[in-house]
Amino acid sequence: MQYISTNTASKRWGISERRVRRLCNEGRIEGAAKMGRNWIIPDHANKPIDARKHLEKHYQGIVYDFQRIDALKRAIDNHRPFSATLVRSLHEKLLVEWTYHSNAIEGNTLTLSETKVVLEGLTIGGKTMVEHLEAINHREAILFIEQIISSKKILTEYTIRNIHSLILQGIDKHNAGAYRQENVLISGASHIPPKHYEVATLMEHLITEYRTRWESFHPVVRAMLLHGEFVKIHPFIDGNGRTARLLLNFELIRWGYPPVIIRKEQRATYYAALDTAHTTMQYGPFLELVATALLESEKLWLSVLD
Repeated sequence: MQYISTNTASKRWGISERRVRRLCNEGRIEGAAKMGRNWIIPDHANKPIDARKHLEKHYQGIVYDFQRIDALKRAIDNHRPFSATLVRSLHEKLLVEWTYHSNAIEGNTLTLSETKVVLEGLTIGGKTMVEHLEAINHREAILFIEQIISSKKILTEYTIRNIHSLILQGIDKHNAGAYRQENVLISGASHIPPKHYEVATLMEHLITEYRTRWESFHPVVRAMLLHGEFVKIHPFIDGNGRTARLLLNFELIRWGYPPVIIRKEQRATYYAALDTAHTTMQYGPFLELVATALLESEKLWLSVLD
């Protein structure tokens, strides 16, 4: 294999040599290796994308009539503050059902009732330790995002990595909270996630977009895009789906909406909507799925409030 120096790469890519060395240190140039105090770069290496520059994205299908959703939200808000008993019962139902469906989508075989038992501290015969940990960890991740919201902290890459670390706690210590260091494919999807050395830059850009461009979007669109664009990057080896659904609800709850549950039975529709968004930037089907789930959640809340 032929290698080039950081100086040659600097001239070839039109960026400073200092920037090239920094990209090497950050692991963003595939195949780069350190030789003493200097770096050598494969001759075929591509210039990494730069999150410091605005990458214009043309999202399709993000226009939606939110009048019904916002009207139900106002109706829920009119009942605030909720009684302690009601808050506790709704919260317990949420923890169990959200955990069950999010894990079931990823292949966990615990039933809804078994998930409830595991979250109460018991074990289920015939089920693996990993399946038990997935349920417990998911609950801890929900509690973590609720804590972030209550303390009014902003969402950062560090926050996302902490959420993911909780998801894989006791399951995969090496990869918990760590961006992937290899390329991946998604079974059954047309979309191919970006190269591993692009992940850090793309995550940086995701947070930048979230804090700037998306500020003008409706909160439901913001939440939907946060999920969709995160899982498009697929920054972790495992646990991306569960983390994405936690981020979806993080943004909804932050804006005062009840969390949504994407159900196990919707798995095929859910995956198809995401693949369409990732390959064509057409987010309409995914937004429709999220909005419908949110309406169902709001109606459930109102049914116990009225």
